[in-house]
Amino acid sequence: MSQTRHKARRLATQALYTWQMAGQSLTDIETEYCVDHDMKKVDGDYFRELLHKVPAHLDELDGYLLPLLDRTIDDVDGVERAILRLGCYELAYRLDVPYRVVINESVKLAKTFGADQSHKYINGILDGVAKKLRTAETNAAKKYKSRDKPASS
Repeated sequence: MSQTRHKARRLATQALYTWQMAGQSLTDIETEYCVDHDMKKVDGDYFRELLHKVPAHLDELDGYLLPLLDRTIDDVDGVERAILRLGCYELAYRLDVPYRVVINESVKLAKTFGADQSHKYINGILDGVAKKLRTAETNAAKKYKSRDKPASS
């Protein structure tokens, strides 16, 4: 994916974290981020979509995440929660983005913003979500991967 989209995810993660923690209005957060950050190198439409659509689909997204979590959604670290919800949204609604890209981008965000080993947690949870929401895509990838393994003697 492009750098502009990566930067949109990065800003959206921070903005969603702000929304979760401060309860500030999404419009105010969007305005603040657009004023405080150089948006020339950011996919602004994607940033706005993530910022507004993740909260709009919160119950559904949390419903996909909950069965895979080892704690309640509220007990998940705020940064990890924002990354999980953003990744889950992309898996559910942005079928134009391959599931591996969604997971890879989420892992990068966790390595940047999350706790020391949070990227492993993010990877495991979103892999489980992908298997549920992107069954055909994950099965095709698994089939392709097993086809390329050398035969054992």
